[in-house]
Amino acid sequence: MPEKPIDSRVAEDTHRARFVDGERLPAWRPTRQRIAVLRALRGCRDFVSARELHAELAAGGATVGLTTVYRTLRALEQAGHVDVVRDKGGERLYRPRPAEGHRHYLVCRRCGLSRPVESDAVERWADSVTRTTGFSEVEHTVELTGVCGFCRPHPERNTPQP
Repeated sequence: MPEKPIDSRVAEDTHRARFVDGERLPAWRPTRQRIAVLRALRGCRDFVSARELHAELAAGGATVGLTTVYRTLRALEQAGHVDVVRDKGGERLYRPRPAEGHRHYLVCRRCGLSRPVESDAVERWADSVTRTTGFSEVEHTVELTGVCGFCRPHPERNTPQP
């Protein structure tokens, strides 16, 4: 059975690059399911697991399999369209990468709240290591975790403080 056509917000430019809602897609065939995953991910405020994203899609009436969600997130990661961190159990969590590029985050170990952090020093260090070692295609992972002000108990009242 042929695949259902993609809605009109998906277009091709003269270089065969594909776009959804004005943003370039990875080099993939933009199926209805992949577009649904991408849109659902963009609607998430913080990092989200593949299972959470799948549940969100199902709650919204989308029929997308969990395997498709995992594969789509992996393709987005490989194409540089998402940032990835791991939770304390090691599960990968995803968030759309901002237009300005790769970022690092400080993530609350209790509630998952995330905040981007200044990381120019890390990027300069990684570039320096790349140049001085002769390696190419060097990648790095920096994960900062802590307990946010909402989850940290206030010492005087033993209640969370903002």
